Amino acid sequence: MVPQAPDATACSDPATGEVFGYSPLNTVDDLAAAVARARRAQASWALLPSRERARRILPLRDYLVAHADELALVISRDNGKTRLDALATEILPAAISVTYYARMAPRFLAPRRLGSATLALANKRSTLARLPWGVVGIISPWNYPFGIPFHEVVMALLAGNAVILKTASETQMVGRALADVMGAARLPEGLFAFINMPGRVAGDAFLEAGVDKLFFTGSVPVGKTLMAKAAETLTPLSLELGGNDPMLVCEDADLERAAAGALWAGMQNAGQSCGGVERIYVHEKVYGPFLAALKPRVEGLRVGPGASFQSDMGAMTTARQMETVKRHVEDALAKGATLYAKSEAPEDGKGFFLPAMVLTGVTHDMATMREETFGPVVGVMKVRDMEEAVALANDSNLGLTASVWSRDRRKAARLARRLQAGAVTINDHLMSHGLPETPWGGFKQSSLGRTHGQVGFEEMTQTQVLVDDLLSFAPRELWWYPQSEAVYEGIKGLMLGLYAASVGTRLGGWLKAIKVLPRVFKAHD
Repeated sequence: MVPQAPDATACSDPATGEVFGYSPLNTVDDLAAAVARARRAQASWALLPSRERARRILPLRDYLVAHADELALVISRDNGKTRLDALATEILPAAISVTYYARMAPRFLAPRRLGSATLALANKRSTLARLPWGVVGIISPWNYPFGIPFHEVVMALLAGNAVILKTASETQMVGRALADVMGAARLPEGLFAFINMPGRVAGDAFLEAGVDKLFFTGSVPVGKTLMAKAAETLTPLSLELGGNDPMLVCEDADLERAAAGALWAGMQNAGQSCGGVERIYVHEKVYGPFLAALKPRVEGLRVGPGASFQSDMGAMTTARQMETVKRHVEDALAKGATLYAKSEAPEDGKGFFLPAMVLTGVTHDMATMREETFGPVVGVMKVRDMEEAVALANDSNLGLTASVWSRDRRKAARLARRLQAGAVTINDHLMSHGLPETPWGGFKQSSLGRTHGQVGFEEMTQTQVLVDDLLSFAPRELWWYPQSEAVYEGIKGLMLGLYAASVGTRLGGWLKAIKVLPRVFKAHD
């Protein structure tokens, strides 16, 4: 038993209930002090060339490689997922992402020349620059407690920001481990800070402490509350608020692959994936064969402690989330759904275990098809054709990810373009978050803004345009004071010369413009 520390969060293994660590709590004053230190450190960090920042960040990859086993174990013990899940969906993508971002940051952040829009102003040369916000706050969730914040922290730092990170109370040991990882980077003192405070106060505290931008991953209601609070100071937000993601199975799909993909994307991390499959729409011609392929896979899924390599699916992370899943299943069964397939699960009462479940006979009147269940449950519906599948898939206030399964990839791509989701995969699901070049975020109430990839770097920076004048040696511009009818006619002539319908009118316009142009090179009329 780990001795309890005063004013600390107890960290327990969802599979056993064992408390295996404590994370000291921080106060609002601690947060304010961290922001002040971060602001001082960020000023010099932002002045470094992006290649130098990348050079200092890249050692994080070496740390991940050297400590992969211990990181996988702490993620498993704190979150409940299996060690393989931790390695494959959090640690490996983190190593890939830091390598990619460090290599690409100089290109993504480089100033970019803008072409001239018109001959009339061709002497004005515009350059677009990406400048850091300053101090970025990141509030991350418990379902991917390492992978989600790691991407955002690395992008923010490479972009020239300082970072204040708060991870979920439920997975504080992972947060502490991530803070240790950041120690491998050559960062100025105070540039990165880890804060532990209850979620109910964190959002307001971050905004009141004066962070320049806040990144939040969590529920839709909390995201709306943060938006209302941020409006008081017009603090920009980036929000990722979950999904109720559809999977479309066409009549020409590879059913073995589709069934295996549904099992993975629906049950990985005990279904606690905002981008995981929750709703499956299957063409009526292959509905029966698809279910027949899915059933034995679900029933054979091994549910147990995540630390064991004999487990395919680990424990739920919290008792509260277990109750949500049970409520959704009970609602569906009460409204006529059938529990078509179910795995075994430990029932000793020590851990937060649920079986993997497949519901058939589901409708959009049921909570599991309308809301984010966030558990090891998928609902499977038969559809007449893919037109109906698209309509049902889009019948949601969420739109994070989706997938289309077909041997005809062109047809699948056409269907994908019609789905209201931020990321759509073909013949795969629940993996685009692991592609660092791919933007992450959704439509509707799933998201505001994006992370990852070049688009993610744009979210981590502000746009500044620098306009230089090749004729800055001239005393004045054509439209500067004093005003006169001659200047009016000259500017009107310029417009006619550029855009008039007839050639004659254009020539006349250019003559008027040329007549008044010499005033640019005279200090006085």
